[in-house]
Amino acid sequence: MRLPDSFLQELKDRNNILDVVSGYVNLKRSGRTMSGLCPFHGEKTPSFHVNAEQGYFHCFGCGAGGDVITFIRKIENLDYIDAVKFLAQRAGMELPEDGRDEAAAHIRGRIYEANREAARFFHRCLYSEEGKNALAYLRGRGLTERTIKHFGLGYSPNSRYALVRQLRSLGFRDEEIIRANLGFQGRYGSKGALDRFADRVMFPIIDLRGNVIGFGGRIMTDQKPKYLNTSDTMVFNKSQNLYALNFAKNAGEKRLILAEGYMDVIALHQAGFPTAVATLGTSLTTEQARLIARYAQEAVICYDSDGAGQKATARAIPMLREAGLLVRVLTVTGGKDPDEFIRSHGDQGPARFKQLLEASGNDVEYRLQKAANGLDLSQPDGKIAYLTACVSILATLDSKIEQEVYAGRIAAEVEIEKSSVMAQVEKQMRKRRRDQSVQEFREIQKATSGFGDAVNPQKSQNLRAANAEEALTAYVINNPDMANNIEKWIRPDDFVTDFNRRVYETVTGRIRENRPVSPTDLTQDFSEQEMSRIAGMLYKASVGGETLEAAKDYCKIIKQEKSSAKLREPLEDDEAKRLFEEIQKNKLGK
Repeated sequence: MRLPDSFLQELKDRNNILDVVSGYVNLKRSGRTMSGLCPFHGEKTPSFHVNAEQGYFHCFGCGAGGDVITFIRKIENLDYIDAVKFLAQRAGMELPEDGRDEAAAHIRGRIYEANREAARFFHRCLYSEEGKNALAYLRGRGLTERTIKHFGLGYSPNSRYALVRQLRSLGFRDEEIIRANLGFQGRYGSKGALDRFADRVMFPIIDLRGNVIGFGGRIMTDQKPKYLNTSDTMVFNKSQNLYALNFAKNAGEKRLILAEGYMDVIALHQAGFPTAVATLGTSLTTEQARLIARYAQEAVICYDSDGAGQKATARAIPMLREAGLLVRVLTVTGGKDPDEFIRSHGDQGPARFKQLLEASGNDVEYRLQKAANGLDLSQPDGKIAYLTACVSILATLDSKIEQEVYAGRIAAEVEIEKSSVMAQVEKQMRKRRRDQSVQEFREIQKATSGFGDAVNPQKSQNLRAANAEEALTAYVINNPDMANNIEKWIRPDDFVTDFNRRVYETVTGRIRENRPVSPTDLTQDFSEQEMSRIAGMLYKASVGGETLEAAKDYCKIIKQEKSSAKLREPLEDDEAKRLFEEIQKNKLGK
């Protein structure tokens, strides 16, 4: 079912893209647009632009782009209808009844319901005769009845049919059980779905709206895997959610503690640290780092003290910094992880952990200390190795003052002049900037050439035509009153690439029907990836300028290329270089 144009227009008017994006990105004026660090990929210099007048965003670094609905889809990990609902709720609007995608909404609703009923079933089983070992295990880990109930912990019986039978009795079909990843299709003659989780302590995963979206299951024996987690479904993406964030976000603190597993988080909450969260069976992702940054200003990494935990810490630090967070590292002493540490100190566990938390150093201190480990700083080789590692660390810092402070300390440790340390830091920073510029140019070159283009795979072999098609389509979107003139000069059949033809036909068709053609008005006709491409067309047009004469030339180029039988040559870099130079000017605010 389609949403009315009038509703989309009001939704767009009441959700100004600048206001919405500013809730996630720190934007500053950059020429004719607002720019900031892209929330969809890590970067040090802004390549993310928002054009409020035309209602779109575009990142020339990673290619993300679209309207305000597309932005919410990407940043909140929602499908189209849920993103519209999100913005409608933000603006106090009601979603038209005939605008709901009934089929998809029904499937998502059934997955939520199945998960909710599964959580209830697992919790009941924990207190059954069959679940007594699981309950004893949780109590043996020091968990109180209040904590067990607060987190909705449960037990999956040692059977491949227990949950399936329960859900069937409640009216769920096997297809729905499998779609929710609560079961799997049996093989070798078995009929129907089988339980995915068997003989495990169960940890429900709850989203920010209170829905059970998945589970983690821990085996109580030495069998592998120790943890089994829900695979991605229509309502769950493990790389974009955090365990216990539904509780932590309401704690009223600007600091989140990032732990490694479910039990660490639960132990910390029980001990009086309700801002603890954990990833869901994977390493920290950039999406999760951005999610933390939405609810906190500071992240304290509290991973296990073993080798794997230290590697995970080193990997998480740059992600959290790039998300704009202050980062501290808590090193657990006298125990492998926070749960073990707190239990090992008995009644004093919470107080002792609080001391560790307050004494935790920032990530720079942590990295510098790690750089010195195993080195003899009284020897030249040790000093050189230490200095080399420290320079690499300081070169990643954005604050000149921070660099100066640490450079002075390092200089004293290796007995050289502070100016020598800073000279090496600045040299490495110049190299990083050059490397970044090269990478940005390659990204633009790739986008301009169409190489590896899943949205418009014909572009790379029809480059001249495709670029002209994009420029012409952007001109028509920006100048709908000129569409009649353009249609006299070119027909959709003259287009060389199928995707650009479809965009052009959609736009001109809407104009003929006297319907709006802003990016928001096109979101129902194109996917998230396709909307990113359309935003890219509009951004290139805003950089390069547009006139009716230029549009006429684009028409000529398209028709010439259509009639030409010669093979397209690989990209000549002129177009990419021109766009790159314009973007660099915009970055500098010129």
